[in-house]
Amino acid sequence: MKIFRHQKRVLPGFRLSMGLTLVYLSLLVLIPFAGLILKMGGMTWNEYWTTITSERVLDSFKLTFGASLCAALINAFFGFIVAWVLVRYKFPMRRLVDAMVDLPFAMPTAVSGVALLTLSKRLGNLIGVKIIFTEWGLLLALTFIGLPFVVRTLQPAIQDIEKELEEVSASLGANRLQTFCRVIFPSLCPALITGFAMAFARALGEYGSVVFIAGTSLPIVSIEIVKNLQGGQEDLMCAVAIATTMLIASFMILFCINFMQIWMNRRYMENA
Repeated sequence: MKIFRHQKRVLPGFRLSMGLTLVYLSLLVLIPFAGLILKMGGMTWNEYWTTITSERVLDSFKLTFGASLCAALINAFFGFIVAWVLVRYKFPMRRLVDAMVDLPFAMPTAVSGVALLTLSKRLGNLIGVKIIFTEWGLLLALTFIGLPFVVRTLQPAIQDIEKELEEVSASLGANRLQTFCRVIFPSLCPALITGFAMAFARALGEYGSVVFIAGTSLPIVSIEIVKNLQGGQEDLMCAVAIATTMLIASFMILFCINFMQIWMNRRYMENA
């Protein structure tokens, strides 16, 4: 006679927990997105295509995606170095430096914008290059708000690396560069890609700090959407068309990045 025992869970009631999860996600994510898509029903395909292919909108797509990609790549490189230093090295005031990484999280976007605006003015006067209200100012703002995503994603992954693997690699005759390229970096790639994707997605939708340092003259998607929301019904539909296109493009990019992350995870596990 077999006695079936139910596995004890910390949170009892799977159906209730799953129901609350689905309701919560639907209210916060699915329903607003569905409302955006339904609003698009008021436009014909020709009107939608004419809106998103206008010169101003295309320029905003190019600048926003280009600047967000550059900022995410910069954060992926320097964020890796910052996370490695904070995890692997002990130095005075390390906790203070670690806390400074979270400043873009804690500061309101308006405060970040004012701080970056003041810094850009002084830096521009010092080096003789105009930064505010230019693409350089936009890149600076997007890099500032995206750095914590990369650092906080990489820190746990670096902590999980066993130092014995590095010692074994060195005992087998590998130098530091070979150990990094063949042992350390492959294990950190999934976390690095995740941090890159989060920084990229955050930069795509940034508005608060961007409007201070980049101004409203540059064609930026978030600013274009806000401008159109302040107009009439025709401008509102234009904002909906831009937002829907941005949503679809962001989903496609994030799907490709997640697929790459899964592929790299499998490849690393097969080679391990």
